[in-house]
Amino acid sequence: MNKIFFGDKPRIYWWVGNMVNFNQLRAFYYTAKFQSCTKAAEKLFITQPAVTAQLKALEEYCDLKLFKKKGRNIFLTDEGKALFEHARKIFEWEREIEALIEDMRELKIGVLRLGSTKTYARYVMPSIIGRFHESYPQIKILLDEGSSLDLVHSLLDLRNEVVIIAKVEDNPRVQFTPFSCEELILILPPGHELAAQDQVSIKDLHGTPLIMKERGSGTRKLVNELFASFGIKPNVLMETSNTELLKQMVSRGDGVAFVVKGAVEGELASGGLVTVPLDCGPILLDVSIAHLRAERLSRAAQAFLSMIMEIADPRVQGKENTLTLMDRVLCLWK
Repeated sequence: MNKIFFGDKPRIYWWVGNMVNFNQLRAFYYTAKFQSCTKAAEKLFITQPAVTAQLKALEEYCDLKLFKKKGRNIFLTDEGKALFEHARKIFEWEREIEALIEDMRELKIGVLRLGSTKTYARYVMPSIIGRFHESYPQIKILLDEGSSLDLVHSLLDLRNEVVIIAKVEDNPRVQFTPFSCEELILILPPGHELAAQDQVSIKDLHGTPLIMKERGSGTRKLVNELFASFGIKPNVLMETSNTELLKQMVSRGDGVAFVVKGAVEGELASGGLVTVPLDCGPILLDVSIAHLRAERLSRAAQAFLSMIMEIADPRVQGKENTLTLMDRVLCLWK
């Protein structure tokens, strides 16, 4: 026997090989609760002799007399009463644990850890999360925002389970599922010298101050690649992760920018910003749902993934000009 001391009170713990057998303790608990080996056997779906054998083994292990008999009736000894009070707490906790596990299985309780780019978090995720919340109102949702690259790292660091991002780099540990194509458009302030043109070439933007999304974002990567394909280095006046600030700076005339079309529809409709098509055709940003390949998703994450795939655009592989994600959300869920 090995003694372990906590504070000034010694407590004696047996090593694992000599621990109380839970089957024996369970047989004791139900026998004591019902004061009947027969009823305990019915509760445990075993035979009465099996219950009797478990009780005998427990008494031998404890080297204590736990029951006494009077005729056909059995009663607890004082030692048995003391043990029963502790056993009762154990099996009450067991029932609570089983209920908790069942609630988590049925998504009556749980946490969903999501990540999305700031643009999606503001303009798309409220509708998606709202729909999920309607189906699973007891699930707590934690939404993380950041660049696409930061959110890939959040998966690897186990801070998020599912993220909706642009695919900015491959990672063998991350599963990317195509979700949508969002069009990037050039936005300018009203009255800009390029605003009157029918089309704008990337070469027309040589030297023009650009308000750019932050490094690590899918938009920044795509715009950099676009300029590089023309042999031009973008004139970056400022970079920011804040789409609202970016739009305000463009509307003030500080520069031009590339943004997801859905993020500026209100400003384009009101005339606060204008856009001109590019002569190279639409620029499409691939958006993916990402999660770790080898990590089993929680029940909440599995349910979210199943729900969100209902609105995944089946044409993203072909990069056809599609409805915006928000349009699809409204069409499917209204």
